[in-house]
Amino acid sequence: MADIERIALFIDGANLYATAKSLGFDIDYKRLLREFQGKGRLIRAFYYTALIEDQEYSSIRPLIDWLDYNGYAVVTKPTKEFVDSLGRRKVKGNMDIELAVDAMEMAEHIDHMVLFSGDGDFRSLVEAVQRKGVRVSVISTITTQPPMIADELRRQADEFIDLIHLVGKIGRDPGERAERMQRYQERRPMPATAPVGHEEDEE
Repeated sequence: MADIERIALFIDGANLYATAKSLGFDIDYKRLLREFQGKGRLIRAFYYTALIEDQEYSSIRPLIDWLDYNGYAVVTKPTKEFVDSLGRRKVKGNMDIELAVDAMEMAEHIDHMVLFSGDGDFRSLVEAVQRKGVRVSVISTITTQPPMIADELRRQADEFIDLIHLVGKIGRDPGERAERMQRYQERRPMPATAPVGHEEDEE
């Protein structure tokens, strides 16, 4: 191809975290960026996540700060707390609309959309982006039981990439995470209780 392919990444943060965790590894976001920069002209790398408001320490805050300074466009919004019909406290933080709006806006500026999510709700978005002439790759996994990707999303994508095949390219050395957490905890006193209702990886 004469022209270099223009690529944009759309990372559903909570979904990617859960998928990587189910496969037993941590994402190295610096390596992830480098991997896709090597595949074409990376126009933008979006990372979407909900944040718990009024919480002194959030386990995801170090990751958000790092991503913000290191080439990612971070999109966040506060989570909504509610009590379900059984009286259990739940936290809701869905970023689907934000991701969909950005993807539709970016569609005319890119050739290839890479979606890191297995959420079946994105099937119609993928179809709409494809109608604009954009190729769509979806990254999730089918190696878990049950699979982390909805069947309808996998079928709609032009290409499905199983995250397990990227471990060697974007996975982090497990020893490094322990070291980094040690350094972070030495710098900052931890709260008495762990954050409730949201779990994402730290960076």
